[in-house]
Amino acid sequence: MREVGQKPVGVCDVVPLSEDSSITMSSDTDVSLSSYDEGQGSKLIRKAREAPFVPIGLAGFAAVVAYGLYKLKSRGNTKMSLHLIHMRVAAQGFVVGAMTLGMGYSMYQEFWAKPKP
Repeated sequence: MREVGQKPVGVCDVVPLSEDSSITMSSDTDVSLSSYDEGQGSKLIRKAREAPFVPIGLAGFAAVVAYGLYKLKSRGNTKMSLHLIHMRVAAQGFVVGAMTLGMGYSMYQEFWAKPKP
């Protein structure tokens, strides 16, 4: 604990600051963030390069859903609910597989492909 004047200052106490206090706030407004300067297309391309398995997983998910909708008419005697469950499992499996491959790829880049200092 430190003291301001005669009163001890604790963790939750408010310390009044005078106008001649040495605490000043920076008014630097010349900060430029690159994420705000780029467009949506270039941001998508940059993110796809950083994590290439995310767009692959999304494309596989879309492909499985499209295939499931295409095969919906010719499902035969299979119930609708069973067909939808199979398509959901296939789509989720594709996404989880892409995520697993992506994690393995990033671990490879970080631990094994990086040159040792």
